[in-house]
Amino acid sequence: MAGKKKFIRDSVYGDISIDKFEERIMDMPQFQRLRRIKQLGLINLIYPGATHTRFEHSVGTMNLGSKLSTELGLDNDDIELIRASALLHDIGHGPFSHVSEGVLSFPHEELTKYVITKTSMRDLLEEKFDVNKIVDIVNGQGYLGPIVSGELDVDRMDYLLRDSHNTGVAYGVIDYERIISNLKLEDGLILDMKGVQAAEGALVSRYFMYPSVYQHHTTRIVNSMFRRALEKVFDADIVNENEIYKYDDADMISIFRNCENQFANNIMSRLDTRQLLKRVKTIRLDNFKVPEKMYKIEKKALRKAEEEIGQDYDIDKDYVFINIAEYPRFDEMKTQVNVEGKLYPLNEISNIISALSKARFNIPDISVYVPKEETSKFNKFKLENYLDLPEIDREKFHGIHYDQIKLF
Repeated sequence: MAGKKKFIRDSVYGDISIDKFEERIMDMPQFQRLRRIKQLGLINLIYPGATHTRFEHSVGTMNLGSKLSTELGLDNDDIELIRASALLHDIGHGPFSHVSEGVLSFPHEELTKYVITKTSMRDLLEEKFDVNKIVDIVNGQGYLGPIVSGELDVDRMDYLLRDSHNTGVAYGVIDYERIISNLKLEDGLILDMKGVQAAEGALVSRYFMYPSVYQHHTTRIVNSMFRRALEKVFDADIVNENEIYKYDDADMISIFRNCENQFANNIMSRLDTRQLLKRVKTIRLDNFKVPEKMYKIEKKALRKAEEEIGQDYDIDKDYVFINIAEYPRFDEMKTQVNVEGKLYPLNEISNIISALSKARFNIPDISVYVPKEETSKFNKFKLENYLDLPEIDREKFHGIHYDQIKLF
């Protein structure tokens, strides 16, 4: 890379070198905004150390992208292109990262593309790069795309390491160096057999980070509360969702506190004082014969059920939340592994990954939340009276119950 180097002292990797042009990218207001957007949104209400930002994650992703590109033997131009793409891959994230994205009618990648191609950021980038190539890489397209956005990409590696480090949850510690040293770039990233154990560790880590951090039951209600308030300010034209990339966390907090929408005011007050809604019902998805059916329940059906629960229990419908944990996708299981010249999906090579694939619905659940002061009303609450739930697997339940009895 040309130009004089500077270094950023990173809490995960130590010194990360940047060149003069990368420094100019980082000094743009569009990038500096990422300093004011928490990587894990509102999770610091559960894990106080989770105050790291999209800025740190973007720099870390650039660092891993550079390491992987060098290991793959790419030329300097491609390495610089990967570094810039990794640096910019989250430039379109709205306030509190994925929390606000859950309300938008488009993914954050669309806003990332807009910032890269339609703002002053483009003028800078075009001094050195084809912005369309950057957009392609950010979206996982083309020959270089899987490095930044693929099945076993540097974005995932960094956020697992960084989120684990900052939350204090040990599950996210992965051997990224072993993974990187055993990847080849062909038609996508191909993992050598020698890297399978490290890849298994990464998948197991992510599997446990979901219930512990990303889909923790308190995480889900703070996210749901914020999202409903954000919907209200969108509907009231207080904020234009197409311009969400201009706002940071502090902007949105200020809007919620000071706007004329009373619901947004109250939700922000509850988040400020950690007066969160409480669970009154939980059903684990592995209780159902076909857990996947839960993800076919439409949002309007959930909202109708919330309204009916509110009506029956004399609670404002806006303070009743039915939340289904995020679908446990784990695309890394599809990573291709080179075994003596033939390619196989990782879940066919590894018994551990195959078991994870089967166990993915063991932890997710559907939960109902209401204000703490209303919880006593729900002693005999039955969710099936309000939602058409999949069939319960009675045999599985009795089998588990019998096995537990034998332990005593």
